[in-house]
Amino acid sequence: MNLKLAALGAAILWGFTYIITTTMLPHNPIFIGSVRALGGGLLLLAFARQMVPRGYWPKLIVLGTLNFGAFFALLFVSAIRLPGGVAGTFQTLGPLITILLAWALLSQPPTLMKIVSILIGAVGVTLVILRADAGIDMIGVAAALCSVVAGSLGGILINRWGRPAEMSLVSFTAWQLLIGGTELAVLALIIGDVPAAISWTNALGLAILAVVLTALPFILWFRAIVALGAASVIPFVLVTPVVAFILDAVIRNVVPGPLQLVGVVLVMTGLIVNQWAGARSAKSAASKPA
Repeated sequence: MNLKLAALGAAILWGFTYIITTTMLPHNPIFIGSVRALGGGLLLLAFARQMVPRGYWPKLIVLGTLNFGAFFALLFVSAIRLPGGVAGTFQTLGPLITILLAWALLSQPPTLMKIVSILIGAVGVTLVILRADAGIDMIGVAAALCSVVAGSLGGILINRWGRPAEMSLVSFTAWQLLIGGTELAVLALIIGDVPAAISWTNALGLAILAVVLTALPFILWFRAIVALGAASVIPFVLVTPVVAFILDAVIRNVVPGPLQLVGVVLVMTGLIVNQWAGARSAKSAASKPA
């Protein structure tokens, strides 16, 4: 298997999440998040079949809550309220927000180029949410930003705590999905965010979401990360909002304005600058004598 194509395939599949959400699923974001997390988690666990080390459970609950419980709930609120391309663009901010959180929480100040990448990304997001008709849904924007913060904070905690040596990446993710999905299922029942009826279209959409847009792309993504390294794989997330914009334009006739297109380009440029700065720092560190 060509692992770069695998990573590209995963990013393309994730771009379909938004159009599936708006055209095939009920408008119950907590319920949708629970089905996606539980369905995807069970399928991934069927591949891995590894248990969680007893002492790691408290940390895994925190990670599952941030990476999939809070993240999926907020992601689907934004997916329902925003055009798919706009919602997808916010997700590419993850690496940039991670820089800020690492600075605030871990006292890891960013380099000048990383600060530049954050500023470029911030300008880009400002343009993405500006529309001539002032019709952008600010609740959707807030949900999108909070989802990225939750996922980025989860990523920082993974770096800080590490992954148990006896767990593969797939099983590590599967258990987080199951934790987040269980939390969302309970929350959906408590607040009544459950559809009164499920149509055949809804059922098909939920199956696609859990299997094709969660379990399959995560397997492809992790295979690529293990073989190529995260730095080589992360740039493929730039494809996701592009796919989402194209699907919105073709299927829903939702076409981004010129300012939004410029904003998307700036957000992607910020991510590219961030990746380049990281690669440059790593190369510089490797060239220093021990």
